[in-house]
Amino acid sequence: MDRATGRPGYRVEILPGADALPREEWERLAPADDPMWSRGVFTALEHSSVGPDGYACLVVRRDGETVAALPLCLFRGLRLDDVVGPRERRLLAPVRALAPRLLRVPMLFCGHLLGQGHVLAPGPLDDRAARLLVRGVLGFARREGLGTVVLKDFAAADLTPLRPALTRAGFFLAPGLPDTELRLGHASFEDWVAALPAKPRRNVRSKLRKFHARPGLRVEVLDDFAHLLPEVLALYRQVMARADQTLDVLDHDFLAALHAAREPRRRLVACFEGDRLVAFLLCLFRGSGAVGARIGLDYRLAHDARLYHVVHYEAIRLAIESGCAHIRFAQTAYEPKRELGCSLVEQRHAMTHVRPLNRAVLRQVLPRALAASVADALRPHRTPDADRARTAHPHGER
Repeated sequence: MDRATGRPGYRVEILPGADALPREEWERLAPADDPMWSRGVFTALEHSSVGPDGYACLVVRRDGETVAALPLCLFRGLRLDDVVGPRERRLLAPVRALAPRLLRVPMLFCGHLLGQGHVLAPGPLDDRAARLLVRGVLGFARREGLGTVVLKDFAAADLTPLRPALTRAGFFLAPGLPDTELRLGHASFEDWVAALPAKPRRNVRSKLRKFHARPGLRVEVLDDFAHLLPEVLALYRQVMARADQTLDVLDHDFLAALHAAREPRRRLVACFEGDRLVAFLLCLFRGSGAVGARIGLDYRLAHDARLYHVVHYEAIRLAIESGCAHIRFAQTAYEPKRELGCSLVEQRHAMTHVRPLNRAVLRQVLPRALAASVADALRPHRTPDADRARTAHPHGER
């Protein structure tokens, strides 16, 4: 309590990372049904070389109690051509050839590098706490020499309590790629299939028949998959080589740390041809929520064997059997996921630059460019050749 005013006493601290926040505080603040916000995911991030040059965690305390926490990712020189879509990458190609340093941007990402953004808090922040949090983020960015600041992939409900503070601080909104979420509530996988509309139902059964008709293919759900990590990484890299954006690329250290973590609960949906791993979907669980976090495919047979679809079907089966209320999948590859009944979860970025002139330029350019990129990702591709290519090489699937 502030003795002079009688108001609650607030202060902001910068911790060296999520691990510095006591476990009991993390569990009290983090979303109960979002596996990506399990502490083990952040510990794995901070002990790997996924992309950022450093991590921190901003906390707001009121009378000594933590009322908000916001993880931060520091990029000293983020390559813009790694995080934009293919059209923008083509436009930037001459710049990359002539002056590649111009594409290196110091940037601070706030929230979650791999999942939906949140400010960890037991409830909506009051205006004073929100102002202190936003001010603390900008002060940290200036001290670290990081000009561009992004609250990444926040749902509207999570941004609403922050909007007045963000607006006063010069932030503007830009669209992000939506997440995909499948609501569950079926007694079994077979009940879920039976509840699909006619065409998707026929497609699920047809793809499963084609998979099972190929000799030597089988699906297993594994709790212990440490021995498969080299094969997992090799398949994951095949997918990332075809991805439109590569902000984060998981490595062996991340996967090994996540495998060894106490939480979240994780399972590997693994597809084998004989003894060789040919596809996987890494699934995480927390409370009543599940997520198909990252995928890997052997493109030698991915299309003909319907591997992409089969690992997603098995993840849905696993989530239903685990009693989950919903399962989320990665951004992009929207067409096959919408056929499964997934809804789109709108997400936005709140962005600014610590320098007014740079901020004005970004405000004019980025919302329009990102809106075009989102529209392109969501646009149906109806020709047979395009459908085949996008199923075999999911757009930006990670």
